[in-house]
Amino acid sequence: MDLSKVKLVVSDMDGTLLNSKGEVSTLFFDLFKKLQKQNILFCAASGRQYHSIINKLATIKDEIYVIAENGAIAKKGDEVLLLKSLNTKKVTNIIPVLRNIKDTHIVLCSQDTAYIESKDKTFVNLFQEYYNNFKIVDNLIEIAKTTSILKIAVYHFSSSEEFIYPVIKHLTEDYLIKISGQNWLDLSDDKANKGDALKEVQKILNISKEETMVFGDYHNDIEMLQEATYSFAMKNAHRDITAIANYTTESNNNFGVERVLEKLVQVHS
Repeated sequence: MDLSKVKLVVSDMDGTLLNSKGEVSTLFFDLFKKLQKQNILFCAASGRQYHSIINKLATIKDEIYVIAENGAIAKKGDEVLLLKSLNTKKVTNIIPVLRNIKDTHIVLCSQDTAYIESKDKTFVNLFQEYYNNFKIVDNLIEIAKTTSILKIAVYHFSSSEEFIYPVIKHLTEDYLIKISGQNWLDLSDDKANKGDALKEVQKILNISKEETMVFGDYHNDIEMLQEATYSFAMKNAHRDITAIANYTTESNNNFGVERVLEKLVQVHS
């Protein structure tokens, strides 16, 4: 594995760069400074809201590229590089279907705010880990009529793969459907995924697939892993991710990303 070609590092957040407590390690921030000195760029790519991502990476937020909402938006500092919204009718049509799935909570994600109608205290407390800017409203359909929605995130306390996906899997022609974690499932425009957003970032930076390193752990990382020669699945990744990634690394709780970045820094020293 010749890491000397790498010019761009892209990492998912949950289950990847973040440990199970939702923290970024101090080691990562130290390594980031070293990567900067070596002119290696960094991009955080997540299903999370933009504000939630930069909250975790606050000290470096203006120096990194950010792909948020599973590729519906990409930014560098205040500059929006990419924005892909869902058709309004698609949003209003799917909400009643999702409301009928037991124990399911719906989040409408706009560029700056996430909207929920759930009053479940356990969900609201948990949801705030992923969405810093949010409003609790009476009716999501009314919000969708007047607000541009980038993504619909759906949460199930037990399993999104088992309880949400089977109900909507027949709708793949209308939506990009991604199981993005044990409890989360995301619906986006069919052109909004982390891979397409990464391609846009690579194009802007004039960086090739062969010069890109990517880390991921779940289904919403598939397309972006395919855009990098140096694609790494975390030890804690879903088996489907391990199958498509070119390499593996340690788990998110065992500094899987940082261990590879240490090697990368060494090669470029």
